[in-house]
Amino acid sequence: MMNPQQESAHTDIAAKSVRVLVIDDEPEIGKTIRTGLASDEFQVEWALTGKTGLDEVMRWRPDVIILDLFLPDQDGVAVCRAIRLHTQTPIIVLSVRESEHDKVLALNEGADDYLTKPFSMPELEARVRVALRHAARQRARDHETRFQTGGLVIDFARRLVTVDGVEQHLTPTEYETLVYLARHAGMVVRHRDLLRAVWGAEHEDEAHYLRVFIGQIRRKLEPQVGAPRYILTEPGIGYRLRAPDSEG
Repeated sequence: MMNPQQESAHTDIAAKSVRVLVIDDEPEIGKTIRTGLASDEFQVEWALTGKTGLDEVMRWRPDVIILDLFLPDQDGVAVCRAIRLHTQTPIIVLSVRESEHDKVLALNEGADDYLTKPFSMPELEARVRVALRHAARQRARDHETRFQTGGLVIDFARRLVTVDGVEQHLTPTEYETLVYLARHAGMVVRHRDLLRAVWGAEHEDEAHYLRVFIGQIRRKLEPQVGAPRYILTEPGIGYRLRAPDSEG
């Protein structure tokens, strides 16, 4: 994975707190990112292939993964999909592919962000920090007993949902769907992830059914179903529940 010179450079930053794994076979890219992130907050590992990258995900447990889509042994989208089988660590795709199709495909397979090459280090570092903040908020949400965004309130302990103070009667499956979205509030939840979490892996390709189901939930929660305030659609990708501190 690293030559001796790279190993020496890594040793110098090994004591630092935030772990960033770069999976990219371009030497200049790896060196640029490692140098740019070598501050008091970041330590960086660099993998040149998808296989080595996957091994490092399991061994090193990074806090953020920066992933190229062009790798010598396998497509980066396949690597992204494989990572998501084991961890929800934020993945920032870094690629020369600029088409909307490639971006949607990567996001659908589990990427959290997408940055095209060439890129600036200040922007990449900013996106790493955003990914870390999202991950921290997610960990905090996992321990919350109550969630509120606007007039929508979920009391997890009592399994109670209210909108503007009025209790809304959701079916068990509707409630589990809303809770999953709330645990990821402000983030895009892919169709297949939501289906897998609530209905099971055998239903992860039934996005057409999910659209109907989300429509049923919206009719119970949204003041105007045609202009939803809470459950927002991300076309071609999934859904996003309005974050607590967001106005839309």
